[in-house]
Amino acid sequence: MKLRSTPGLILKDVGCLTFLHDVFREFVGTTLFLFTSLSSVVLWPHLRPQSWDTVTADPLVTMEPLHECNPDPLHVSLAFGASIALTSVCLGGVHLNPAVTLALVAGLRVSPWQAVLYVGAQLLGALTACGLLLCIAPVPLRDKLGINELASGVHLYQAFSVEAAVTFQLVLCVLAVTHPKSPFLSLAPAALGLSVTLGHLIAIGFTGCGMNPARSFGPAVLTLNLENHWVFWAGPCVGAILAWLLHDLLLYPRWAGLSDWLMEFRQVFLTAPPKQPTSPQSNTEI
Repeated sequence: MKLRSTPGLILKDVGCLTFLHDVFREFVGTTLFLFTSLSSVVLWPHLRPQSWDTVTADPLVTMEPLHECNPDPLHVSLAFGASIALTSVCLGGVHLNPAVTLALVAGLRVSPWQAVLYVGAQLLGALTACGLLLCIAPVPLRDKLGINELASGVHLYQAFSVEAAVTFQLVLCVLAVTHPKSPFLSLAPAALGLSVTLGHLIAIGFTGCGMNPARSFGPAVLTLNLENHWVFWAGPCVGAILAWLLHDLLLYPRWAGLSDWLMEFRQVFLTAPPKQPTSPQSNTEI
């Protein structure tokens, strides 16, 4: 088998108009998804009565702002779930999540060099969404901006485990519902919305629920708060790889061993264009 030069292959893959269009959709989709979903965390009712009329027990008109925002977990979970579902419906096959992209790379559905641009677009979309949110958020709440933080009493290993677990179920859902033979293919956006909602209901009390490195990256960078930020990359990435291993090696085996995986990798990504996926749309996406 004659292998093509890697630089030439990379330029061939990432230079086509169809792929650049897909990268742009990742940027737009991540921006839309995170702006709408993070708004449920930051733009929460933040006014309380300044004083009460002791005679009528009614609050007076004058209000004062709260300096903390404590949104309801169910409200936030439903907002994130609905946002991912509707974004998937509007934009079609988009990842919106570096952990999902990582699993698709491991499954040979997306090339590594394509994944780099996908993840770059996702991170840029996250920064754009948080920048827009920063412009409209009440001043007392801008220092939080929906940042993921460990809850009081939660240790790093616990936060890592929770992030890995909720991302595991999300990526497994992505791979399952977008499988070509899945009976739920037409319901993929709804299933993914439920998966994201479930993940938030589980993890909000531990970490605020990252489950998506891009979601954690945007607020952390704009608030300059990177404390324990590695947890929100390492946990989701490990969970994504475990989900891929379970789906592609045990539930729906595609390779007998590592040698088979390497052989398919060379055939798909390092040979002539006719053997390569013509577009990420032909592979598993959300």
